[in-house]
Amino acid sequence: MIWGTPGDTTWAWTRGYSRNTMEENKARRVVDALRDRGTDAELARVGVYQFGVSVKLSDGREATWDSDGTAALEAQVMRNGVLVGYVPAIEGSDSYTEEQIIDAILRTDYDKPIASRRPTAPPPAPPLPRKGGLFRRFMDGFRYR
Repeated sequence: MIWGTPGDTTWAWTRGYSRNTMEENKARRVVDALRDRGTDAELARVGVYQFGVSVKLSDGREATWDSDGTAALEAQVMRNGVLVGYVPAIEGSDSYTEEQIIDAILRTDYDKPIASRRPTAPPPAPPLPRKGGLFRRFMDGFRYR
């Protein structure tokens, strides 16, 4: 038996996910902001009600941020489906604003297997077009503004 309603915290825990995980609309806004700054990012759909941010790196690797259902911001770095590195959980990131999440993703240095943070973010590159184009709202069922 399922207790609670979809807006209730009890309902979230009985469904097996935390309300502190990255929500779809929040992940979409983070992706859009990263693409506006020239970072090749897209929405990662990793499970039912689990969303994250996937960042394509220049050497064929891909960093998937905040997709494991925990509250802290962290990432797995994959190449061809094999884990080749990770970004450890950032302390205090469970209460980050969207702008702080964007800054943390931009400042990450992925050159070593255990990624570290740069003191400053790299300069923005030319903006990339948003994924989905003209039919984006139709594909997503008008669920966001």
